[in-house]
Amino acid sequence: MASSSHDRAVLHNGVQMPWVGLGVYKAEDGDEVIQAIKWAIDAGYRSIDTASLYENEAGVGQAIAESHVPREELFITTKVWNTDQGYERTLEAFNASLERLGLDYVDLYLVHWPVPEMYKETWKALEKIYNDGRAKAIGVSNFKKHHLEDLIADAEIKPMVNQVEYHPRLTQEDLLSYCKEKGIQLEAWRPLLKGEIFEEPTLVELAEKYNKSVAQIILRWDLQNGVVTIPKSVTKNRIEENIDIFDFELTNKDMSRISALNQDKRNGADPDDPEFYKQFD
Repeated sequence: MASSSHDRAVLHNGVQMPWVGLGVYKAEDGDEVIQAIKWAIDAGYRSIDTASLYENEAGVGQAIAESHVPREELFITTKVWNTDQGYERTLEAFNASLERLGLDYVDLYLVHWPVPEMYKETWKALEKIYNDGRAKAIGVSNFKKHHLEDLIADAEIKPMVNQVEYHPRLTQEDLLSYCKEKGIQLEAWRPLLKGEIFEEPTLVELAEKYNKSVAQIILRWDLQNGVVTIPKSVTKNRIEENIDIFDFELTNKDMSRISALNQDKRNGADPDDPEFYKQFD
């Protein structure tokens, strides 16, 4: 179990991934994202999660370049967007992302969504990127169990990570069990549900019990479930608070109480919703 911010999850290819990272979705390119990353690095973060969709890869790259931390100590993730999927287009999109980031490689490259009829070709491109040494690890995002089974059936390389919506209202226990069984690291996006559950009585009670914030309780629950977490913030005190989760441990009973808050409720799109993908045709 993660006991300090220096601890790492070990992916099935041996690459070490920080348990807590900074998500930068909707962080404005330029000063906002650069400052957020600098605060995060000062607070002990070593993982930054972006995507071509976020339109802030250039700012992420600038923050990395200006960082006092050596590049090899940082773990940088980006993703190929739905309109760029397919073999050749993914390779082009990856090159563009690298150029915006100003990097020779990324630590993790993800397929952002399982676009029907596309994600297998996209995955072949990721396998090439990985085999060429330009991504230390490759994975997927928003894949359900059936997507993973379908992908693995034809893949040369099994995904190392599956980044999905994951929080106490959407615990995805079957998917988590499957990923653990297959050696695929589950990673949580929107782990704090944009603050929508900060008034939840059970979480408020546990925050008081452990003398922590509700956000810290939720993020600790992620870690103890073996889930990497990437809370998003551009606020200095929140960024610092979100990584200050290594000095306490939730009891098994309290872990179960949090898991019992599940409602199978999605805040983002359902990866099986055909209407979601129509916009990308």
